Amino acid sequence: MPKKQLETAAAPQPDFEAAMAELENLVQRMESGELTLEASLKEFERGVQLTRLCQEALNAAEQRVKLLAADGQERDFPPQEEA
Repeated sequence: MPKKQLETAAAPQPDFEAAMAELENLVQRMESGELTLEASLKEFERGVQLTRLCQEALNAAEQRVKLLAADGQERDFPPQEEA
């Protein structure tokens, strides 16, 4: 098994909400300007991983919504009225 697959298998993937929270914290740390270059690169790599994970979750949710649509036709949701 390649090294990348071993790392993925060992660490469970966070759910969407946990990934977003981690991503927000990561951005705050990077924006602080207190990280070294190496630490910034590691944080950036993790940010890319989290972004991909979130995008995959959103794509999967979109597919589920399409499947659950009554007539199976893709359409935009109506805009929500502000409260």
